[in-house]
Amino acid sequence: MAIAVGDKIPDVEISTMSTDGPKPVRTAEALGAGKVVLFAVPGAFTPGCSKIHLPGYVQGFDELKEKGVDTVACVAVNDPWVMQAWADSQSVGDKILMLADGNGEFAQAMGLDVDLSVAGLGVRSQRYAAVIEDGTVTSLEVEPSAGVDVSSCQSMLAHL
Repeated sequence: MAIAVGDKIPDVEISTMSTDGPKPVRTAEALGAGKVVLFAVPGAFTPGCSKIHLPGYVQGFDELKEKGVDTVACVAVNDPWVMQAWADSQSVGDKILMLADGNGEFAQAMGLDVDLSVAGLGVRSQRYAAVIEDGTVTSLEVEPSAGVDVSSCQSMLAHL
């Protein structure tokens, strides 16, 4: 069952990259305080993710902050080294918290995992975006197809 508006964000251990290397972080800690915009992508460096999704949030970061967003986070079923390399290649800087869901446990806990084995990608996350306020989902937009529309930064700005 997929997470829904009004639900608390699942508390799962994932990781992020620090100056000392990979660092475990609990999703309840990283996403549970203040107003958070979380967007999930099927994979770092994939075309839609690298050409539209992540760049849109980098470009729209200031607008999100103006609307009261405390944290903008991106999660993908990738390891923390890949997430850091992707962030570096996209000039993310410290704007977006890059979260590595290496085993897909967060995607599964959200009920938003998808089997893309037919494309050689294994189990990944569906593409979606959510507004989370103090750990509770207040808006959730899951892409109905392969494009980037309802989960885009511009769409999330409209929900704030």
